[in-house]
Amino acid sequence: MQLVEKFKSYKKYFTDIINLSIPLIIGNLGQVLIGATDVFIAAKHSTNTLAAISIANSIIFCVLIMGMGLMSAISIQMSNMRGNRKPTKKFLITVLNYSMILAVIFCAICLLMVPLVPKMGFDDALVPMIKEYIFICAFSLFGMYLYQSLREFLMAYEIVKFPNLILVFALILNFILAYALVFGVGPIQGLGVIGLALAAFIVRMLMGLTLLVYCFDLIRFKNPFDTSLVKQLLKIGYPIGIAMFLEFLGFNLITILVGREAGILAATHNIGVTITSSAYVIPMSISAAIAIKVGYFNGAKNLREIKRFSLSGTAMSVAFMAMCSVLLLAFPEKIFKIFTSNPEMLSLGLPILHIAAFYLMFDGCQVSLSGILKGLKMTKIASVSLIAGYWLFGLPFGYFLAYHYHMSLRGFWIGLATSFLFMTIIFIAVISKKFIQLKRVYKN
Repeated sequence: MQLVEKFKSYKKYFTDIINLSIPLIIGNLGQVLIGATDVFIAAKHSTNTLAAISIANSIIFCVLIMGMGLMSAISIQMSNMRGNRKPTKKFLITVLNYSMILAVIFCAICLLMVPLVPKMGFDDALVPMIKEYIFICAFSLFGMYLYQSLREFLMAYEIVKFPNLILVFALILNFILAYALVFGVGPIQGLGVIGLALAAFIVRMLMGLTLLVYCFDLIRFKNPFDTSLVKQLLKIGYPIGIAMFLEFLGFNLITILVGREAGILAATHNIGVTITSSAYVIPMSISAAIAIKVGYFNGAKNLREIKRFSLSGTAMSVAFMAMCSVLLLAFPEKIFKIFTSNPEMLSLGLPILHIAAFYLMFDGCQVSLSGILKGLKMTKIASVSLIAGYWLFGLPFGYFLAYHYHMSLRGFWIGLATSFLFMTIIFIAVISKKFIQLKRVYKN
């Protein structure tokens, strides 16, 4: 009876998190599925095509994710300012200029990576395809960063439906364009890897420009670059950017290391990551909703609401990931066969899905807890804990298992599982301590 009453008292918080999360889930799922359709189409084209884009994306995302992290500070800073009743709309022009400067920097870094690809030890047959894909996709960062900066700004106002609806249309368009450009349709000649890269460029530019048109009336051209805001965004964003970079580098380093052994290992790892990322979308979106709500009530100095939104969101994430674990344990072969029926890839892929089934709940928990820390503007602590989880525990342990005990891909995935457990424990300890401190400060 007490549990029922407790649930009823939290009903409003569950509802608010769900209402804010659903559009984010749709949008983030659209982003993941865009990547999944690329994997699906590449796998149908050839194993080499899949291996090439797996390696190329591992390099590109290690670069561009740093900029995405720097822009994630936009929603955190704006939601805290809103909670504190400070004006924010005048800063949209600064946000746009900030994102384009980041696009120039990270596009240039991607282009500088192209001549280094032949020196990374990949199969000679893959090198030209990897170089072509990176070169074209580097320019897509302008559309991607434009879209992401505007999406972050609107999230602070809890305007999430239209930006994420764009991603749904982008998913459909990407599939049509990618399929047509890769295999060729009618007079259109099949371009293989180049076709996938061109589709990504076109779709990302259209996403950014569409959202810019939607937001154009909000732009105030006076004071186009507020340096005080940019300093604040960098202060909040650089720990997130570094952490996201190192997190993606961890996953993609695995792709690169096993890709040096054999392209099929890189392709299998990419399919495994695509499957688990599809599940991760839900807690990642809930984490963003938690960060917005916690950020708002942190600005308003209301600890009771911070705690309730934190608990509600985290419980939802863990419950969802528990269901995903059951599905992975019950139907691993059917899920993997969505992408490929290659017997060798199945024998490599099914064990890593079993490992993933055991760490998904910890992954869902840690990402929700990181959302709480972001909302409290504790991005440095969140980032240090994440970096330690991957680079001091998970990856070294995975490398040891992979090459000392000859477990290869399975060893790396066991290492990832230990990193999620470590981060969950650290985040719980840090947040508990912070809530005790805030109780004294807020006195509510």
